[in-house]
Amino acid sequence: MAEPNEKPREAAPQAEPITIKKYANRRLYNTATSSYVTLDHLCQMVKDGKEFVVYDAKTGDDITRTVLTQIIFEEESKGQNLLPISFLRNLISFYGDSLQSLVPGYLDVSMSSFSKNQEQMRSYMTEALNGMFPFARFEDMGRHNMAMFQRAMSMFNPFAGGAPGAGPGAAAPGPKPADGQKSAAQSETELSELRAQVDLMREQLDHLARKKD
Repeated sequence: MAEPNEKPREAAPQAEPITIKKYANRRLYNTATSSYVTLDHLCQMVKDGKEFVVYDAKTGDDITRTVLTQIIFEEESKGQNLLPISFLRNLISFYGDSLQSLVPGYLDVSMSSFSKNQEQMRSYMTEALNGMFPFARFEDMGRHNMAMFQRAMSMFNPFAGGAPGAGPGAAAPGPKPADGQKSAAQSETELSELRAQVDLMREQLDHLARKKD
Protein backbone atom coordinates (compact mmCIF):
# COMPACT_ATOMS: atom_id res chain seq x y z
CA MET A 1 0.00 0.00 0.00
CA ALA A 2 1.35 3.44 -0.91
CA GLU A 3 2.41 5.84 1.86
CA PRO A 4 0.21 8.99 2.36
CA ASN A 5 2.76 11.30 0.75
CA GLU A 6 3.90 8.81 -1.86
CA LYS A 7 2.89 9.61 -5.41
CA PRO A 8 1.16 6.80 -7.29
CA ARG A 9 3.44 5.00 -9.68
CA GLU A 10 2.87 5.73 -13.31
CA ALA A 11 2.93 2.97 -15.85
CA ALA A 12 6.17 2.87 -17.80
CA PRO A 13 5.63 4.36 -21.25
CA GLN A 14 5.77 1.88 -24.08
CA ALA A 15 8.89 2.17 -26.15
CA GLU A 16 8.33 3.27 -29.72
CA PRO A 17 8.94 0.57 -32.33
CA ILE A 18 12.39 0.68 -33.89
CA THR A 19 12.37 2.09 -37.41
CA ILE A 20 14.03 0.03 -40.11
CA LYS A 21 14.50 1.53 -43.56
CA LYS A 22 14.83 -0.58 -46.68
CA TYR A 23 16.74 0.92 -49.57
CA ALA A 24 16.62 0.19 -53.29
CA ASN A 25 19.68 -2.04 -53.03
CA ARG A 26 17.65 -4.20 -50.57
CA ARG A 27 19.84 -3.16 -47.66
CA LEU A 28 18.11 -2.70 -44.32
CA TYR A 29 19.12 0.18 -42.07
CA ASN A 30 18.41 0.23 -38.32
CA THR A 31 17.89 3.89 -37.38
CA ALA A 32 18.22 3.10 -33.65
CA THR A 33 21.75 1.71 -33.96
CA SER A 34 22.71 3.63 -37.14
CA SER A 35 23.86 0.42 -38.76
CA TYR A 36 22.88 -1.90 -41.57
CA VAL A 37 21.20 -5.15 -40.57
CA THR A 38 20.12 -8.38 -42.24
CA LEU A 39 16.98 -10.48 -42.14
CA ASP A 40 18.75 -12.68 -39.57
CA HIS A 41 19.16 -9.65 -37.32
CA LEU A 42 15.47 -8.81 -37.66
CA CYS A 43 14.58 -12.43 -36.95
CA GLN A 44 16.54 -12.27 -33.69
CA MET A 45 14.87 -8.98 -32.80
CA VAL A 46 11.49 -10.68 -33.13
CA LYS A 47 12.62 -13.53 -30.87
CA ASP A 48 13.92 -10.97 -28.36
CA GLY A 49 10.53 -9.28 -28.31
CA LYS A 50 11.76 -6.05 -29.90
CA GLU A 51 9.09 -4.21 -31.88
CA PHE A 52 10.06 -2.69 -35.21
CA VAL A 53 8.47 -1.33 -38.35
CA VAL A 54 10.03 -1.39 -41.80
CA TYR A 55 9.56 1.45 -44.27
CA ASP A 56 10.54 1.74 -47.89
CA ALA A 57 13.22 4.44 -47.85
CA LYS A 58 12.06 5.87 -51.19
CA THR A 59 8.25 5.81 -50.94
CA GLY A 60 7.81 5.78 -47.17
CA ASP A 61 5.40 2.82 -47.45
CA ASP A 62 5.08 0.47 -44.49
CA ILE A 63 6.47 -2.86 -45.74
CA THR A 64 6.71 -4.61 -42.36
CA ARG A 65 4.35 -7.40 -43.41
CA THR A 66 6.40 -8.12 -46.54
CA VAL A 67 9.69 -8.23 -44.62
CA LEU A 68 8.27 -10.50 -41.91
CA THR A 69 7.02 -12.82 -44.66
CA GLN A 70 10.54 -12.83 -46.13
CA ILE A 71 11.92 -13.84 -42.72
CA ILE A 72 9.49 -16.77 -42.59
CA PHE A 73 10.50 -17.78 -46.12
CA GLU A 74 14.20 -17.68 -45.15
CA GLU A 75 13.63 -19.77 -42.02
CA GLU A 76 11.56 -22.33 -43.94
CA SER A 77 14.30 -22.50 -46.59
CA LYS A 78 16.82 -23.38 -43.87
CA GLY A 79 14.74 -26.39 -42.87
CA GLN A 80 13.10 -24.68 -39.89
CA ASN A 81 9.71 -26.00 -40.99
CA LEU A 82 6.83 -24.75 -38.87
CA LEU A 83 4.09 -24.48 -41.50
CA PRO A 84 2.52 -27.80 -42.55
CA ILE A 85 1.83 -28.17 -46.27
CA SER A 86 -1.88 -28.75 -45.62
CA PHE A 87 -2.02 -25.48 -43.65
CA LEU A 88 -0.28 -23.59 -46.46
CA ARG A 89 -2.68 -25.02 -49.04
CA ASN A 90 -5.68 -24.04 -46.93
CA LEU A 91 -4.27 -20.57 -46.34
CA ILE A 92 -3.63 -19.97 -50.04
CA SER A 93 -7.14 -21.10 -50.90
CA PHE A 94 -8.64 -18.23 -48.88
CA TYR A 95 -6.93 -15.48 -50.90
CA GLY A 96 -9.68 -13.75 -52.85
CA ASP A 97 -12.36 -15.79 -51.05
CA SER A 98 -15.39 -14.10 -49.50
CA LEU A 99 -14.17 -15.31 -46.09
CA GLN A 100 -10.70 -13.80 -46.48
CA SER A 101 -11.44 -10.95 -44.08
CA LEU A 102 -12.23 -13.42 -41.26
CA VAL A 103 -9.03 -15.45 -41.53
CA PRO A 104 -6.46 -12.95 -40.12
CA GLY A 105 -8.45 -12.30 -36.94
CA TYR A 106 -8.96 -15.98 -36.26
CA LEU A 107 -5.34 -16.90 -36.89
CA ASP A 108 -4.24 -14.03 -34.64
CA VAL A 109 -6.44 -15.26 -31.77
CA SER A 110 -5.32 -18.86 -32.29
CA MET A 111 -1.61 -18.01 -32.26
CA SER A 112 -2.03 -15.71 -29.25
CA SER A 113 -3.65 -18.56 -27.34
CA PHE A 114 -0.85 -20.93 -28.33
CA SER A 115 1.78 -18.37 -27.27
CA LYS A 116 0.18 -18.02 -23.85
CA ASN A 117 0.68 -21.76 -23.34
CA GLN A 118 4.35 -21.80 -24.31
CA GLU A 119 5.66 -21.35 -20.75
CA GLN A 120 3.59 -24.31 -19.59
CA MET A 121 4.93 -26.39 -22.46
CA ARG A 122 8.51 -25.38 -21.56
CA SER A 123 7.80 -26.50 -18.00
CA TYR A 124 6.61 -29.87 -19.28
CA MET A 125 9.79 -30.19 -21.34
CA THR A 126 11.91 -29.48 -18.26
CA GLU A 127 10.04 -32.14 -16.30
CA ALA A 128 10.54 -34.62 -19.13
CA LEU A 129 14.28 -33.97 -19.24
CA ASN A 130 14.47 -34.42 -15.47
CA GLY A 131 13.02 -37.90 -15.78
CA MET A 132 9.40 -37.21 -14.87
CA PHE A 133 8.11 -37.86 -18.43
CA PRO A 134 4.73 -36.06 -18.34
CA PHE A 135 3.68 -37.50 -21.73
CA ALA A 136 0.00 -37.42 -20.79
CA ARG A 137 0.21 -33.64 -20.41
CA PHE A 138 1.83 -33.28 -23.83
CA GLU A 139 -0.81 -35.49 -25.41
CA ASP A 140 -3.63 -33.52 -23.79
CA MET A 141 -2.24 -30.16 -24.89
CA GLY A 142 -1.47 -31.54 -28.35
CA ARG A 143 -5.05 -32.72 -28.73
CA HIS A 144 -6.35 -29.29 -27.71
CA ASN A 145 -4.09 -27.49 -30.19
CA MET A 146 -4.79 -29.92 -33.04
CA ALA A 147 -8.53 -29.70 -32.48
CA MET A 148 -8.28 -25.91 -32.47
CA PHE A 149 -6.57 -25.75 -35.87
CA GLN A 150 -8.75 -28.45 -37.40
CA ARG A 151 -11.86 -26.60 -36.30
CA ALA A 152 -10.39 -23.40 -37.69
CA MET A 153 -9.89 -24.84 -41.14
CA SER A 154 -13.18 -26.75 -41.29
CA MET A 155 -15.12 -23.79 -39.93
CA PHE A 156 -13.90 -21.47 -42.67
CA ASN A 157 -15.05 -23.89 -45.38
CA PRO A 158 -18.21 -25.46 -43.94
CA PHE A 159 -20.21 -25.60 -47.17
CA ALA A 160 -17.79 -27.70 -49.23
CA GLY A 161 -17.41 -30.75 -47.00
CA GLY A 162 -14.26 -29.42 -45.30
CA ALA A 163 -11.06 -27.99 -46.74
CA PRO A 164 -8.44 -30.33 -48.21
CA GLY A 165 -6.52 -32.00 -45.41
CA ALA A 166 -9.09 -31.01 -42.76
CA GLY A 167 -9.26 -33.46 -39.88
CA PRO A 168 -12.21 -34.95 -38.02
CA GLY A 169 -14.89 -32.47 -37.20
CA ALA A 170 -15.05 -30.92 -40.65
CA ALA A 171 -18.54 -29.73 -41.40
CA ALA A 172 -20.72 -31.70 -43.77
CA PRO A 173 -21.74 -30.24 -47.12
CA GLY A 174 -24.59 -27.80 -46.91
CA PRO A 175 -27.81 -28.29 -48.86
CA LYS A 176 -27.67 -27.20 -52.49
CA PRO A 177 -30.43 -24.99 -53.86
CA ALA A 178 -32.52 -26.47 -56.64
CA ASP A 179 -31.23 -24.01 -59.22
CA GLY A 180 -27.62 -24.41 -58.13
CA GLN A 181 -27.33 -20.77 -57.07
CA LYS A 182 -27.50 -19.22 -53.60
CA SER A 183 -29.71 -16.24 -53.08
CA ALA A 184 -28.26 -13.09 -51.58
CA ALA A 185 -30.37 -13.62 -48.46
CA GLN A 186 -29.08 -17.18 -48.04
CA SER A 187 -25.46 -16.09 -48.47
CA GLU A 188 -25.94 -13.32 -45.91
CA THR A 189 -27.47 -15.80 -43.46
CA GLU A 190 -24.57 -18.21 -43.89
CA LEU A 191 -22.06 -15.40 -43.38
CA SER A 192 -23.87 -14.27 -40.22
CA GLU A 193 -23.78 -17.82 -38.88
CA LEU A 194 -20.09 -18.03 -39.68
CA ARG A 195 -19.36 -14.80 -37.81
CA ALA A 196 -21.27 -16.18 -34.81
CA GLN A 197 -19.07 -19.31 -34.93
CA VAL A 198 -15.94 -17.14 -35.00
CA ASP A 199 -17.14 -15.23 -31.92
CA LEU A 200 -17.89 -18.51 -30.16
CA MET A 201 -14.45 -19.88 -31.01
CA ARG A 202 -12.81 -16.73 -29.66
CA GLU A 203 -14.70 -17.11 -26.37
CA GLN A 204 -13.61 -20.74 -26.14
CA LEU A 205 -9.98 -19.85 -26.84
CA ASP A 206 -10.03 -17.06 -24.24
CA HIS A 207 -11.54 -19.46 -21.72
CA LEU A 208 -8.87 -22.07 -22.50
CA ALA A 209 -6.10 -19.47 -22.16
CA ARG A 210 -7.42 -18.31 -18.77
CA LYS A 211 -7.67 -21.92 -17.62
CA LYS A 212 -4.06 -22.63 -18.60
CA ASP A 213 -2.70 -19.45 -16.87
